[in-house]
Amino acid sequence: MSDIDKQASKSQSKTNLSDGAKESQTASDKGARMKSFQIYRWNPENPTEKPKMQTYTLDLNKTGPMVLDALIRVKNEIDPTLTFRRSCREGICGSCAMNINGTNTLACLCRIPTENNNDLKIYPLPHTYVVKDLVPDLTLFYKQYKSIKPYLQRDTPSPDVSFSA
Repeated sequence: MSDIDKQASKSQSKTNLSDGAKESQTASDKGARMKSFQIYRWNPENPTEKPKMQTYTLDLNKTGPMVLDALIRVKNEIDPTLTFRRSCREGICGSCAMNINGTNTLACLCRIPTENNNDLKIYPLPHTYVVKDLVPDLTLFYKQYKSIKPYLQRDTPSPDVSFSA
C-alpha cells in the first residue's frame, strides 16, 4: 500500500458530522477493540446552540486503560476543541472529576469497561454550572471548602517550641 493510499484510508476513517457528531476511527488491525464514548459538549461562545452528546470511537488497543487516557487521545488525535480538566493523573487532586456512566468519579481512576460493548457516557459533574464541555465551575465549591476550614485546629495556643540541632 502506497503512502497516498494510506493517507486516503486514514482520512476516510475520520468523519466529522456537525449534528449527530459521530467521529470515528476505523481500525485496519484485525484485533481492534473498538469502544464508543458519548461525551457531553457545550460551548458558551455559541449560546444559542444547545448542549449535545458527541460520539467518538477509539481502538482500545491504542488507548490506555483509564477514561482520562481516552479523553486525552480524543483531544490529541480527533477533536482538539474538547475541553476537560486534568492535573496529577493519580487521583489526588480531583481536577478530572466528572460523571462517567452515571457515577461521579475521577477519570484518572476510572477504568474503561471492556466487558461490554455499550457506549461509555461522560458528563460534567451534576449540580454545577458548566464552563465548557466537561469543565464545571468550581467557584462555589472552593468558597464552601474555605468556609469549613478543612484542616486540623488546636483548642489551645501552640506552646513555644524551639528546635536545636
